[in-house]
Amino acid sequence: MSVVDNFDEWKSYLSKRIHQAESMGISQEDIQKAATRIGDFLADNVEPDIRENQLLKELWVNSSEQEQQAIANALVKMLDK
Repeated sequence: MSVVDNFDEWKSYLSKRIHQAESMGISQEDIQKAATRIGDFLADNVEPDIRENQLLKELWVNSSEQEQQAIANALVKMLDK
């Protein structure tokens, strides 16, 4: 199963990557900036294959840059539990 086949697995995968980045000393601000860049890349280059990621893409492409940063920050916060 790919990490994008199941939303819970996707969240778990990203959560582990966030904790890994933190353990390497990467700041929360840098993680959030990276999440925004990744969101841009995914919206431009990847067609979501699960409904949750389709919703995230639709939110992303219909949001301002400031709103995209808020979405990325909220996702990082949600996954950093």
